[in-house]
Amino acid sequence: MKAAVVALIAILAVICVFGQPGQAVTCGQVDAALVPCISYLTGRGGDSPSPGCCSGVKAVKDMAQTTADKRACCSCVKAAANRYADLKDAAAQSLPTKCGVQMDIPVSRTVDCDK
Repeated sequence: MKAAVVALIAILAVICVFGQPGQAVTCGQVDAALVPCISYLTGRGGDSPSPGCCSGVKAVKDMAQTTADKRACCSCVKAAANRYADLKDAAAQSLPTKCGVQMDIPVSRTVDCDK
């Protein structure tokens, strides 16, 4: 049941992003897209991210089309990373690569999103 709710939230976030062109990216959208990645990023989900996680990573990439959107996504990812004390930095940094997604947005607690 919990997995179904998480999947539904991720799907709704993607629909919100693509259903409202021209709208600014929000942290709620980024957070919802990356919720399926939490178990992988905290070391409780095995050595590979789930397909749902990778779909979320791709959704975040798709949200970040403009420089302003990339900075917003970066700030949201950074804030989310800092909410999880047990987040594994190596897993976070390798997440886009493991999902086969090339991103301009690093997954890090310390990144300067203005650069």
